[in-house]
Amino acid sequence: MGEFWPVPDALTYLAGRWRAERTVRDLASEATGEFSGTTVFGPLEGGGLLHRESGTFVWQSVPRPAERTLRFLPGSSPGRVDVRFADGRPFHDLDLTSGRHVADHPCSADLYRGEFTVVDEDHWRTLWRVRGPAKDLILTTDYAREG
Repeated sequence: MGEFWPVPDALTYLAGRWRAERTVRDLASEATGEFSGTTVFGPLEGGGLLHRESGTFVWQSVPRPAERTLRFLPGSSPGRVDVRFADGRPFHDLDLTSGRHVADHPCSADLYRGEFTVVDEDHWRTLWRVRGPAKDLILTTDYAREG
């Protein structure tokens, strides 16, 4: 992606309903999967947004329901967000002021490196590269605003 779209207020930008389309590639086994669903960023009591993702994940031709919940909390400035797991554990930081951000999340011996890019007011993408002894994955998610 060439140009990035700066976001002065990340929580305001993310608020609402998004169509989420994800591809998953296991580089070790060459297996692939796809997720198709919806991500809703709704108000979180105490401030921030509750991120709820739900849809269908197809892995090796087997579809199954999939969901996850995250908390997007206000960061040190309006363009910054503190992303946490549903139980409150830290996940990663997010700064969309330039329209692009890279964040790391260590998980056991594996490292998740996420690149977040904002295309325009209604489209953004995440690309997670996961490396370590247990995983060798690329997860790419494209988001398009609904409504």
